[in-house]
This record gives sequence, structure tokens and C-alpha cells, in this order.
Amino acid sequence: MLYVDTGVLVALCTNEGKTADVVKWYADCAQELASAAWCVTEFASAMGLKQRTGQLTEEQAQTAWLQFERMCANDLQLLPVDVMTFHRAAMLTMDASAGLRAGDALHLACAMEAKAQGIVTLDAVLAKNAKRFKVKPVAI
Repeated sequence: MLYVDTGVLVALCTNEGKTADVVKWYADCAQELASAAWCVTEFASAMGLKQRTGQLTEEQAQTAWLQFERMCANDLQLLPVDVMTFHRAAMLTMDASAGLRAGDALHLACAMEAKAQGIVTLDAVLAKNAKRFKVKPVAI
């Protein structure tokens, strides 16, 4: 199973600089995909931010949301996040040298908890930390 960071899901459902690469990766991917249930809130937040900053219209955000919901229903296992995983993420963020933000630390902690074979991310800091904890970053 590959763990998918929300940034990849946003790039898959909206038009971003890496969208073409993410679409190709997704089309070629045969592995089971999973992400923390937290990605639903994070994805919705990204849609709101993109609307507030003029990157998406309300209609485009709704279209992206529907595409995301279809992906969650068909191709993406949503993993529950337990209290100890939140604690592990907190400890990851406490290490200032890691440079992890809370959301990325939670994704990494969830990937480790799920014993994911790899983590799919566009974030260089998350990828570096995943490698540090023996979770293979998947290049897109």
C-alpha cells in the first residue's frame, strides 16, 4: 500500500504545476492507495484557500471536490487516525531540525502507523523526513 499526501490529491483534482505528472503517476499506479481520513478536511481547506486567492472559481472547486469524493469512494482507502498517531505527529513536529509542519507530520505518522510501502508526496521536506523514518518517498 502507498500512502498519498493531500498535496498529491489536490494536484490530481485541480490544475497545478505538477498536475500532468501526478495524473500520469495515478494512471500508471497499480498499488492500493491510502491516506488518513484527515485528508478530507485538508482537501476541503485547500479548495477554500484556492477560491479565496482566486486560483479557482466556486464551480471549479465543486468539480474538484466531486472528483476527490469519487476517488475516496473508489480508489483511496481512508485510514482512521487514533490518539497515539496524533501524539507521534506532535513529537515529529517538536524536532525543529525536521522542519515538519503539523499536517505533514500527521501524514508521516499515519504512513508509519499503516506500515505503508511508500509515501507519495510533492513536498520535499516531507519526503526527506519519510526517508529518515524508512518510509520510501515515491517520486512523481
